[in-house]
Amino acid sequence: MSARTLFDKIWDRHVVKSIEDGPDVLYIDRHFIHEVTSPQAFAGLERRGISVFRPQQTIATADHNVPTKDQHLPIRELLSRQQVDKLTENCANHGIELYGLNHPFQGIVHVIGPELGITQPGMTIVCGDSHTSTHGAFGAIAFGIGTSEVEQVLATQCILQARPKRMRITIDGELAPGVTSKDIILYIISQISASGGTGYFVEYAGSAIRSLSMEARMTICNMSIEMGARGGMIAPDETTFDYVRGRKFAPQGEELEKMIAYWKTLPTDEGAAFDTELHYRAEDIPPMITYGTNPGMGIAIDGTIPAAEGVENEAERASFRKALQYMGLESGAKLLGKPISYVFIGSCTNARIEDLRQVAALVKGKQKAENVNAMIIPGSKQVELQAREEGLDRIFAEAGFELRQPGCSACLGMNEDKVPKGEYCVSTSNRNFEGRQGPGARTLLASPLTAAVTALNGYISDVREVWAEQTLANG
Repeated sequence: MSARTLFDKIWDRHVVKSIEDGPDVLYIDRHFIHEVTSPQAFAGLERRGISVFRPQQTIATADHNVPTKDQHLPIRELLSRQQVDKLTENCANHGIELYGLNHPFQGIVHVIGPELGITQPGMTIVCGDSHTSTHGAFGAIAFGIGTSEVEQVLATQCILQARPKRMRITIDGELAPGVTSKDIILYIISQISASGGTGYFVEYAGSAIRSLSMEARMTICNMSIEMGARGGMIAPDETTFDYVRGRKFAPQGEELEKMIAYWKTLPTDEGAAFDTELHYRAEDIPPMITYGTNPGMGIAIDGTIPAAEGVENEAERASFRKALQYMGLESGAKLLGKPISYVFIGSCTNARIEDLRQVAALVKGKQKAENVNAMIIPGSKQVELQAREEGLDRIFAEAGFELRQPGCSACLGMNEDKVPKGEYCVSTSNRNFEGRQGPGARTLLASPLTAAVTALNGYISDVREVWAEQTLANG
């Protein structure tokens, strides 16, 4: 048999049927649903008199519309309350496990899957949410689907999908102090653009990737969709197996060892062909921040905003100028030192316990600037509990940061945690589109470390300076 990629090994194993000159019928191992994209799918099933085919393979949680304060009270926003209530009703009617508000496993769908051991290597995983690519960090094929496809999976446990092209992005070397996995993915997207991965499933490889923790790997795969890719994935290794071991719904004992033996066969074979290969050096990656209205508009934290003249065609130049106008920024300007009113640390990109620990280590014993509203939103009830058990909540409170309850929060303007019109927010989320965090809000994407040091100073700051100061202070 010829050498095969990680992607092809998993895809081929899950093909139920190949349609000549058409898509494959792909079997789905895990289906996650939430309150936003599932109501229409359930309504479609009911109109056709169809039941959920395999309800035990679907897991539901409430995350997008939920408030992050006073979750024990009824949701105040009418539409949000209706959507969460409808999810509860649909799950009860169809026998689907629901981790709703106040459940100990509730949280952002792409945080709870991995932490509970539901997400495992070699799986096919879908959800009516584009950032399902997060789960690819485990060596799984994971991607977002539309509402009609949610209905398709509920009805058949399969989905019609055309096989995408394969891309491998290799990053070798060591990251500089203060540079994180969020900076890696923002750097890649800035290099290839917000559409550079269109039509591809991306595998991340190289020594810099292998050195990352599972939570850091999830951040990278999470934002694969922001370069237009269908999804991202990383080959499973001992780091993966150690993370999965002991999780609530993961295999145990002899069953786990059998699964690990299989998982070890998944990495890409030597000599396997990719449609496109890209290579980067970790040492070249600085702390990153975005300046525009798509994640590809990113620069080094100490860089300058590029000029429109460097954009290839007139239509793109017009779009570039429109983005700067919306952001209230100019070509040639630096973001370093720019005053900021809001900092948001959370989302399915950066709301795991490792992210919170990094921020706590940076802000401990310090105090945020008075002009900054700094929110920290844990990705799940499990993360929230762990943060409180470790005393991170006290560190945040003493530094003036507000630790709230889990949810998607200010990643998107779909709940109460919106950024006011015209205000700048340094955000650890994944999208900086116009109005993404609220009508007229201006979003600058960055790592948790960059967001934290910005909150402390009250203006966009380079975390490497703090690192240098701490190194000097410690002798």
